[in-house]
Amino acid sequence: MAGGTLMRYVDEFRDAEKARALAARIAQLCEPGREYKFMEVCGGHTHTIYKHGLEDYLPENITLVHGPGCPVCVIPMGRVDDAIHIARQPGVLMTSFGDMMRVPGGNGSFFDANARDTNIRMVYSPLDALAIARQRPEQRIVFMAIGFETTAPSTAMTLLRARAEGLRNFFVFANHVTIIPAIKAILDSPDLRLDGFLGPGHVSTVIGCRPYEFIARDYGKPVVVAGFEPLDILQSVYLLMRQLAEGRCAVENQYGRVVPWDGNPIALQAINQTMRLRPFFEWRGLGFINHSALRLREEFAEYDAELVFDVPGVRIADPKACQCGEVLKGVLKPWECKVFGTACTPETPIGTCMVSPEGACAAYYNFGRFSRQRVREASRV
Repeated sequence: MAGGTLMRYVDEFRDAEKARALAARIAQLCEPGREYKFMEVCGGHTHTIYKHGLEDYLPENITLVHGPGCPVCVIPMGRVDDAIHIARQPGVLMTSFGDMMRVPGGNGSFFDANARDTNIRMVYSPLDALAIARQRPEQRIVFMAIGFETTAPSTAMTLLRARAEGLRNFFVFANHVTIIPAIKAILDSPDLRLDGFLGPGHVSTVIGCRPYEFIARDYGKPVVVAGFEPLDILQSVYLLMRQLAEGRCAVENQYGRVVPWDGNPIALQAINQTMRLRPFFEWRGLGFINHSALRLREEFAEYDAELVFDVPGVRIADPKACQCGEVLKGVLKPWECKVFGTACTPETPIGTCMVSPEGACAAYYNFGRFSRQRVREASRV
């Protein structure tokens, strides 16, 4: 809704006049001399912000920083090497989302591995991998499952289908992570002070809004679950500013047209039926976080690539020149990294944040944000 009118079409969410009006209302809520810092958790939000120049609509004392909501960006290099190791086993075909194909590991990316006669194929969904398993019963087909709770249901439903069909040559190398422990790790970090969060829209379609309540209750930070269009982002910033101006701290759902407050119970049931929390998991830039990732339940052990194959469990430090970790924690802006836009580009990525379409560095590079300078859009009203 905008101005009491139901919005139905994409161009209505990209109306420049409405954007300027929202920017003016945000500016009115700013306290003189106060600096505001909000984290957009989701990489999709980052791309909307810089594709449409939304930061230029905001007052100078409002800063948006990026969080760990890009699923490819948080995969540590060792897990890439583990996947390549599995793919090199006799009779194995590894499958993966396209985002992962160029992510650098300690010994190169999946593309590099393929150039050395490894068999890793891009798929669009785990069901594609399952279809290959049906077509090639003589091969062992492994799906490298990545992503937050957004993509975990598709992996879960594929596992249930594989079991129902009795397929014995399909396996999952599980790397699904969960968003709440990562947000808590950031809140507990001494490196960063935040005034509020733009909550992730896609993850929230599955888990809902209720899991974020601890952020407001225990940490005194407002949260607004935000959509992905320009007016969604600006309205969410306005709602955060309004909470701060009124002295409130709550979870609000700006993306109500898509996100149910209690999430998707069918998707959550499928996840719980097939997966369980790991005791801990390594995140790029954040280190090991307790109960922050999923693995297959014992009932699905025959489909668990980590049990079926010899997986070395390699730990590899990020390249010293790469500062993806600081970017993922919101400590640095991408253009503050020493190799951003020079040695590290989308064509020659050093870190994961430059690889993924949801990575903050890729957003800054692709949309020309190479410095702190802003264009004062809001002042053109």
